[in-house]
Amino acid sequence: MAFSGLKEMTRSRELKVGHMIFEFATPGIGYICKEAGCDFVIVDLEHTGFSYETIKDVLRAIEAAGVPNIVRVPSKEYHHIARALDVGAEGLMLPMVNDAREAESIVRSMKYFPRGQRGVGLGLAHDRYRSGPVMEKLEQANAKTTLFAQIETAEGVRNADDIAGVDGVDCLWVGHFDLSASLGIPGEFGHRKFTDAIEKVRKACDRHDTSFGRLVGSVEEGIERNREGFDFICYWGDVWAYQAAITSAIGAIRKGAGGAAPAEAKGAAKDRTGGGKGGRKKSK
Repeated sequence: MAFSGLKEMTRSRELKVGHMIFEFATPGIGYICKEAGCDFVIVDLEHTGFSYETIKDVLRAIEAAGVPNIVRVPSKEYHHIARALDVGAEGLMLPMVNDAREAESIVRSMKYFPRGQRGVGLGLAHDRYRSGPVMEKLEQANAKTTLFAQIETAEGVRNADDIAGVDGVDCLWVGHFDLSASLGIPGEFGHRKFTDAIEKVRKACDRHDTSFGRLVGSVEEGIERNREGFDFICYWGDVWAYQAAITSAIGAIRKGAGGAAPAEAKGAAKDRTGGGKGGRKKSK
C-alpha cells in the first residue's frame, strides 16, 4: 500500500516495514533504503553519538530519496525534541515514555501554537527553506509531525492505555530489550511477564486505533510480530544487517573454497584479483 507520508502511515494498521540507521549516515543511505523497499527509515540519536549536524545531513539524503524519516532522540527534554524537528525530522521516537503526563508534555514540545509550545523558527531545514504565511506554516508543521512513544518500562506498560489515548501520540513502539530489563527478565522475550506486557500494549493500541511498532532481527520474527498485531516493523539496524551479510558470505566462501584443491583455489584467486595472466588490473 502506498502512503503519502508518515502521518498517513500511522492512521492505517496495514504493514509498514523499515530499517534503522546506527552507523551508516552516508549520502547514499536514503536511496539504498528506498531501493531496498523501505517504507520508512529510523535514524538513532540515543545510542550512536551522532551529532545534530550529522542528523541534518542524513535527513537531506533520506528526503531526497522520498522516504519518510523518524529520528530517535536521546531524551524527553525539550531541546532534544525541538532541535530534531528543526533539522527536519518528520517523526520523533521518544525513549521510556512512562505515563500520559509525559506524553502530553512531549506533544506540547513538538507542536507549534495553538497546540503546543515549540519555539518558532521558519524558513529553515524543517520546512525546506520555504517562505509563506506564518499560521499556515505552523498548521502544516503541526499536522505533519508524528510521535512514536516508546514503551520500554513496566510503568509504561501499566499506563499504555492512557498514553495511547493522548491526542498527538501516533504509535506505541516497544523497546523490547529495555522493557525486558525493566520487568526483571533481561533478554527473556518468551517469558510470560514479557508476553503479557506486549499483549497489554497491543490491546491499548487496538482500543485507541494507534499504530504498534518494534524492531526485529530476522525475516521470520518480522512475520511473526506482524501476526501478533505489530504494523510498524523495523528490520534490524544497519550494523547488524551488514555484519550478518558479511559473516554469511565469508563463511560460505570459506566452506566452498575448502573443497577445492589448494593449487586450483590459489590460481583462481590470483586470476580474480588481477594477478594472473589476463586478469583484471587493479584499480588505482
